[in-house]
Amino acid sequence: MKRLLVSLGLSLIAMSAAAQYEEQPVLGTRMTDGTGYPSVVRIEHNASERGRLLMAFEKHGMDGIPLWESRDGGEHWQFMSNVTDQVHRKDPSWQLRWQPHITETPRASGDLPAGTLLLSANATGNDAQHRVSSEDLQLYVSRDGGKSWTYRSSIIKGGGRPEDKDNKGVWESNVHILDDGRMVAYYSTEQHKAQGYNQALAHKVSTDGGKHWSEETLDVAIPGGVQRPGMAIVERLADGRYAMTYENIDGPNNGQVFIKFSRDGLDWGDPQDHGEPVMTMSGAWPSACPVVRWFPLGGPEGVIVVSAQRAGGGGDAGGRSLYWNNASGRGPWWEMPAPVQKRTGNIHAGWTQALLLQDDGKLLHVTSSSSADAPREEARNEILYRADTPHFDRYEAEDAARTSAVAIGDMKASNGRKARLGAAPEGRLRFEVHVAAAGRYRLRVRYAEVGLPGMPTLAVNGAVLGKSATHDEQDGWRIAEVSASLLPGFNTIDVDGGAHALDVDYLQVARADGTSDSQ
Repeated sequence: MKRLLVSLGLSLIAMSAAAQYEEQPVLGTRMTDGTGYPSVVRIEHNASERGRLLMAFEKHGMDGIPLWESRDGGEHWQFMSNVTDQVHRKDPSWQLRWQPHITETPRASGDLPAGTLLLSANATGNDAQHRVSSEDLQLYVSRDGGKSWTYRSSIIKGGGRPEDKDNKGVWESNVHILDDGRMVAYYSTEQHKAQGYNQALAHKVSTDGGKHWSEETLDVAIPGGVQRPGMAIVERLADGRYAMTYENIDGPNNGQVFIKFSRDGLDWGDPQDHGEPVMTMSGAWPSACPVVRWFPLGGPEGVIVVSAQRAGGGGDAGGRSLYWNNASGRGPWWEMPAPVQKRTGNIHAGWTQALLLQDDGKLLHVTSSSSADAPREEARNEILYRADTPHFDRYEAEDAARTSAVAIGDMKASNGRKARLGAAPEGRLRFEVHVAAAGRYRLRVRYAEVGLPGMPTLAVNGAVLGKSATHDEQDGWRIAEVSASLLPGFNTIDVDGGAHALDVDYLQVARADGTSDSQ
C-alpha cells in the first residue's frame, strides 16, 4: 500500500510525467468525480440481470464505495448507490473507502449461488487527528444484481498509521472462485516486517463462500526489508493456469510490474521468486498499479493485457499504453495505445484500471485522470471511460530490439512514439512475433523517409524477403507490404534500414487472406 507512503521521488516522477504529457490530447468520456481504482464486472451468471455492467471505484471523502451501472454495454452509466461499512455503521471515523474489487461468482461457493455479486474493499478507521489508523478488508455479497448488499466477513484486519515504519497494514483485496467452489482472497500485507518483509502478497481460502477464512499463505515475499510487492491482481488463462501481476515498489526498478503463474491459483512457487518482468524487447516496462486481463482473441492462447499507471525503461511514462502478449506470457510484450488517454497530474491518476471486452470486439477501458484545472489535486480526479478496437496484430517499432536506431516521440505515430532507424547495413529493428498457426502472412511496415529517399528491407527467420510493394498514407507515412511464410510459434522478423535513415511506426502481421492472427 503506497497511498500515504509515496516518497518525494515518486511524486517528482509523477509531476515529470504530467509535464511531459500535458500537451497530449485527452480521450475518454467523463463519468463522474473519482480518485481511482475502478473495477468493472459484467453479469453473466444471473439470468434476470445478464449483460448489465457494474462499476465500483474510490471517491474522495467518507461516503462509501460508489456503485454505478450500465445497461447498454458501457455506453452510458448511472449512479446506483454508495456501499457503506455495515460493521462500524455507528462510528463516523470508519468507512468502506479504498481498493474495491467487484466480481461475480461463476459457480456456487458455499451457500452463495452462481451469479452472486462479490464486493471486497478496505474499510478504514481514522484516529482523533483524522489520520488512517486501522484497516479491515471486508467482503460484501449481493443476490439481487447490486441493488442491496450484505456484509459477509472480514478477510483480514490491520492497524497502525500507514506512514509508520512498523505499521501492520493490509490492502488491496482481489477475490476469485476456484473450479471447486472455494473462494480465494489475495491481498497485500505489512504484517511480516519482523520476518524481513517490508510488504508481502498473500492469500486466504474460504470453503464456505467467504464466511470464514483459512490461515494465511505468502505468495510473494522479498527478504531484506526494503522491496514492497503489492497490488496483486489475478486472472484465469485459457490453459487453466492463473496469472498474477503485481508492482514491486522500492525494487531495483521502482514500481516494475512482474507476472507469476500458478496451476491452481494457490501454489505460486517460491515466495522469494519475483516471477518474470513484463517487458518489451527494447526494455520498456509498465510500472505501478498493474491490472492483468485475458481475452479470447486469436488462437487458443488468447491475449494477456496489462495496464499500469506509468512506465520505465523508455516506456510511456504517462501510463497511456497497454502491454500485451499473445503467447501465454512467454517472450516479449508489446505496447498499444490505451483507449482512454488520461492526464497524469498526481500519483493517483491511473491508480488501478478496468478493462472489459465488449460483445462488438471493442475493449472498454476505465481509468481515473487528473482534472484539467487542478491536476495535482487527487480529490479532483475524474473517472473516464472509452471503448476502442484493439490492434493485437500491430507491433510497435519502439518496442523492438534496436541496432543503430532510437525511439523518439511523435504524436502522429500510432502510439505517440516511433523508431528512427539508421541506414543499412547497421540499422535494424528486430521483432519476435508469435503466431498461432503456420501459413502465409502479410507483413506491413509503416514508415516515413527522413529527408532522403529510402525504404526498409524485411527478413523472416534470417531469410531476406523480396522487394516490398509501397503506397502512401496520411501525414507523410508510407506502407511497405510483402508476404511471407511464418512458422507456428515465434518468428524473428527483421526490419533493416534502407539507403538513408527512416522513421518506423509499426510492423503489422496479418494472414494473407486478410484476417488477423490475433483477432
